[in-house]
Amino acid sequence: MGEDEARVVVVDDVADIADALAFALENDGYKVWVAYDGLQALALIEAHEPHCVIFDINMPSLDGSELSKLLRERHGDDLVLVAITGWSETDSRVADAFARVDHYLKKPVDPAVLRKLLPPV
Repeated sequence: MGEDEARVVVVDDVADIADALAFALENDGYKVWVAYDGLQALALIEAHEPHCVIFDINMPSLDGSELSKLLRERHGDDLVLVAITGWSETDSRVADAFARVDHYLKKPVDPAVLRKLLPPV
């Protein structure tokens, strides 16, 4: 793995959403790994040391709020965290996660908007 590769982990329990977003990013030149829950994401993040993690808030087993908390505890500000959700910003889990992320986007995510937040490839 080259040091200059822009590495991203995409996390969403809806496989079609995760896979489509990963496909768009891969076409832009990013190295992308996909997880379908927060626990899978943790394993991928530890194995591949991404620059950015893009994750849904509402997921089973380890939701985006819990995931963002663990990632900040383990990695500080070394990771760019981008939360995506279809939920209202007033939901307590969304507000909690938003306090720890660098960026947040509403679903459906426009890949052109997302590209502006990611490191260049």
